[in-house]
Amino acid sequence: EVQLVESGGGLVQAGGSLRLSCAASGFTFDDYAIGWFRQAPGKERELVALISSAGSTTNYADSVKGRFTISRDNAKNLLYLRMNSLRPEDTAVYYCNAHFGGYDYWGQGTQVTVSS
Repeated sequence: EVQLVESGGGLVQAGGSLRLSCAASGFTFDDYAIGWFRQAPGKERELVALISSAGSTTNYADSVKGRFTISRDNAKNLLYLRMNSLRPEDTAVYYCNAHFGGYDYWGQGTQVTVSS
């Protein structure tokens, strides 16, 4: 069974930092690209960052470029999102996503709240 479990969210002041983690199991982690998405209240879920299977290529939404860093530890089946210079508009539930075999797999999400 594929499982993605996010952690590390919380309440932080604007300008602060957080590091999210996603623990993956049930599939061959280092075979697949994996990403972070987020969904703010009343808005659609949006892509935040993607990382290739080996970790050599990353892509970011324009809104987070230069502030967020995605990384992975294939030996530990872990995905990370380092978030710096957080803004109130970064407030959302953050989800880990894996897509393979024609399916999207999601974690339960972790809440990030940035106060002004």
